[in-house]
Amino acid sequence: MNRQRLRGLIRKEALQILRDPSSLLIAFLLPFILLIINGFGLSLDAHHMKLAAYVEGGGDVTSSLTEALGATPYLEVYWAPSGQAARAALDAGEVRGVLVLRQDFAARLARPARWPARAQLAVSATDPNTAALMAGYVEGAFGVWLSDVGTERALSVSGGAELEPRFWYNPELRSANFIVPGVIALVMSMTGTLLTALIVAREWERGTMESMLASPASMRELVGAKLITYFGLGMGSMAMSVLITIFVFGVPLRGGVLALCFTAALFLVFTLAQGLFISTLARNQFVAAQVAFLTTMMPAIMLSGMLFDIASMPGWLRALTYLFPARYFVAALQTIFLAGDVWPVLWPNLAGLAMAGLIGVVATLRVTRRRLD
Repeated sequence: MNRQRLRGLIRKEALQILRDPSSLLIAFLLPFILLIINGFGLSLDAHHMKLAAYVEGGGDVTSSLTEALGATPYLEVYWAPSGQAARAALDAGEVRGVLVLRQDFAARLARPARWPARAQLAVSATDPNTAALMAGYVEGAFGVWLSDVGTERALSVSGGAELEPRFWYNPELRSANFIVPGVIALVMSMTGTLLTALIVAREWERGTMESMLASPASMRELVGAKLITYFGLGMGSMAMSVLITIFVFGVPLRGGVLALCFTAALFLVFTLAQGLFISTLARNQFVAAQVAFLTTMMPAIMLSGMLFDIASMPGWLRALTYLFPARYFVAALQTIFLAGDVWPVLWPNLAGLAMAGLIGVVATLRVTRRRLD
């Protein structure tokens, strides 16, 4: 490999990027838009869910319960004047649930061994996921309030047992901490593959690639120059994505920067090689864009573990996920961000990314050489 020719080819690719604003838009503007929209839009949390509460009897006990429910950011409590009004609000879709406390609730709470105090919660299940979340939030707030009342009044309302849950790696249970690292994988899949696929396909359409292939430069130099140039552009896009993840979404980075960069570099080599492979076969911008979207969007969203738990998939589909490097990248990113540099977890994923990158580069070289014969 001639170093002087390689430097000239890299300079040519860099000048082409600077002269073509669309390359910079794909590398920096597209990741910014995708991260902001998906980071804020894709959320497994639910805030300010409307709950209608109706209390038949007043008193200090029920007043403290209403305060406890209103204090949580997940619930927005609407105090209904009657049980009929609360039911009407639920039927009309104005609220998602109704909590009813009977008139003898306070009296029964004072003597739990004899008369257990019960409250009724009705939740609209038109959206099962939201219904489960609301039931969990109300039960949680109700349980905390009940424990506080029992402590203050020396009541054994909890039956003498106490459960203290502990949540590791994501103690706040924020879905952003789980989703946004996966969105980075989606962004890098699209920008890396789409960027090279469109630009190289454009060169095939304009005849620039034929001129370059007729030059003394070898195929390794041509492919290497493109990989090196767009690798630098892709790492810049990755750096911007990480900064947005940390400072905009507040996702903690518990691992090392070197581990993060090395993981991103391996995945970026694969995506760039994939883009070159697609453009070499298609040689048309429209076809290259369609294939790039099809081969990056679906695997990155559906089969990477970004949104859907791989362990809950059927066996044949779990086996299929191993064919997509996005699976390894998402698992590595979530580990680095939330748990740290846990190398027993990282090494298998890094090995999968390295193998995918090697296969992508070799396949691109073979396909391009075959087209030249």
